[in-house]
Amino acid sequence: MRHHYRVSLARTTLIVAAVAAAGALAARPAKGQNPDTLAARLKAQAADTTDKIDPDAMDALNKMGAYLRSLKAFQVTAEVTDEEVLPDGQKLQFGSLAELIAEKPNHLRVDLNSDRKHRVFFFDGKTFTLYAPRPRFYATVDAPATIAEMANQLESKYGIDLPFVDLFRWGTPESGAEDIKDAADIGASQVDGVTCEHFAFRQAGLDWEIWIQQGDFPLPRKIVLTTLTDDARPQHVSRYTWNLAPSMNAATFAFAPTKDDKKITLAELRAPTTAAKK
Repeated sequence: MRHHYRVSLARTTLIVAAVAAAGALAARPAKGQNPDTLAARLKAQAADTTDKIDPDAMDALNKMGAYLRSLKAFQVTAEVTDEEVLPDGQKLQFGSLAELIAEKPNHLRVDLNSDRKHRVFFFDGKTFTLYAPRPRFYATVDAPATIAEMANQLESKYGIDLPFVDLFRWGTPESGAEDIKDAADIGASQVDGVTCEHFAFRQAGLDWEIWIQQGDFPLPRKIVLTTLTDDARPQHVSRYTWNLAPSMNAATFAFAPTKDDKKITLAELRAPTTAAKK
């Protein structure tokens, strides 16, 4: 899985070996769950180095991905908390609110708002526009035919990570599921009053957890990413609220600049230079 907000929806997976921190997890058992039983199960999983991938955890990811692929239109709001590490090791937290509305295969709008910046992304099926409401700058470029292709172009050509991009990659070859080294089913848990199953994964440089709604609507409700390449272990946390019957029309996805908005040009990434042959 890739998660981008760079916000980083970085590629992602869930942990099991780090589940050896069973004391911390067992200290917060799900409602009605025996803490001694949970602690014993986590300890046994951590000790078993021969089989770190629980097939039920991988199956849950596959089912979630298949369900997300089946959605033709949806709206999702994410409450996001990001940690940043100062040079002296002190960690700071920053919050933001992101809202996406999408109509597959080729309409999308994302509103990303925080104290530090406000950005709106528009994709109308033909063009992509990035708008900064505070300085009133915008840039528009031609776009491919689908949301997935558009997200790939933004990343490879302009170095832009589309918020929520993982929602369009889960269940596809681009999910990064092959990078998962550990996977565990932690058990039932509540997220904002919704009963979920809590899973933990680990991959190179990254631990991640996901809470998937139980029942007929296996939606991701919460994601926690922990960066392992930094000794401070900064985290990214997203809590999702879903609307599977959103109201929308063509104007939802179209950007209409005013006389006060100023058009700029998106800078393309520089192509790597090739050393001259001797």
